[in-house]
Amino acid sequence: MANKHGDFIWYELLTDNTDLAQSFYGNVLDWEFNDSGQAEMDYTIITAKASADIGGMLQITTEMKAGGAQPIWLGYLAADDVDACIERIITSGGTEIMPATDIPDVGRIAMVSDPQGALFYIMRGLSDEASLAFAADHPRDGHCAWNELMSSNPAGARSFYGKEFGWIKDSEMDMGPMGTYEFLRHDHMIGAIMPSPEAMPRPMWNYYFRVADIDIAVEKVKAGGGTILTGPDPIPGDEYTIQGLDPQGAVFSLVGQRKAGT
Repeated sequence: MANKHGDFIWYELLTDNTDLAQSFYGNVLDWEFNDSGQAEMDYTIITAKASADIGGMLQITTEMKAGGAQPIWLGYLAADDVDACIERIITSGGTEIMPATDIPDVGRIAMVSDPQGALFYIMRGLSDEASLAFAADHPRDGHCAWNELMSSNPAGARSFYGKEFGWIKDSEMDMGPMGTYEFLRHDHMIGAIMPSPEAMPRPMWNYYFRVADIDIAVEKVKAGGGTILTGPDPIPGDEYTIQGLDPQGAVFSLVGQRKAGT
């Protein structure tokens, strides 16, 4: 495994309709899709066009739905030892959601939650190549550009992820009534922690995928049956962000420059 413990290495959409999800995200983000070849599961590989694999889509089964599964984006964090990591996460107040499982020719994974309930995967991959799913070194269209945790206890969450994965607080920004936005570093900037809105059912990770033009992307989201929840909102670096819902109800976010619009 080329990535270090605590790196973001993969992004996965759990959805109840992979065909519609592929049509939507393929148009918005110019992604390409291929079957994973895993005989025991309906899993689709997401590839940023002319670039690299960045994630996957997993069809929510009847059994998963009965267990409460709903459409959602989930991130994967690299783990040096999945089983030992699970033990430490539980000791620190987190929860094991899906036991450690070996995926042939891929690696060992498990789904967990932090002490506040935000879901994520941990993974020990078999590949010797570093993941490019998160564009840590420079911007890449179609790749994840920012990882944002909306937490009911930002201080507790920062302590949890810092202890287990070595993340540190880089700086912060006052958002007024919305609280403090705390930037996170893991050798490189990886994202931020912020207080979760009161209306949010549970704490969650929110992932920002990069587009070439935010205004064109907004129109594609609307045309594809998605919903714009916020934005476009300006951020440092002469860029804009939006948060939305895909047609199946999964929250997603986009970031990009404003080229065609005003």
